[in-house]
Amino acid sequence: MNIEKEHQFTFEKLDVWQDARHWVKSIYNITSLFPKSEQFGMRDQLNRAAVSVPTNLAEGSARISMKDQSHFSQIAYSSLLEALNLLILSFDQGYLSEVELSFQRNQIGMISTKLNALYYSQRSRVK
Repeated sequence: MNIEKEHQFTFEKLDVWQDARHWVKSIYNITSLFPKSEQFGMRDQLNRAAVSVPTNLAEGSARISMKDQSHFSQIAYSSLLEALNLLILSFDQGYLSEVELSFQRNQIGMISTKLNALYYSQRSRVK
């Protein structure tokens, strides 16, 4: 099944959701290399923060009012920044290379730009 072409729900059509969805996979790949001692620490928290980004976009898309939708976009943005913080802390602990941190910063920057655009579009339509 090609999920990319079977858009049934509005959130699946959002470029930012697609980007966040693919980004989550890269986070899981990174955290799978963390030490076993971080299984219930940094690894788990980083995975949860990353998953929260596309999940909040999906949940927000089910809301009727633009105000509610924008609220979930804002939560997604907050989770994105939480993940960035955790990536920086992971770098500090030696779990992540400078190259990987730089790559992740670029990905997060791209997603945050799209998230902000979505948020401001939603807020502009609040009555």
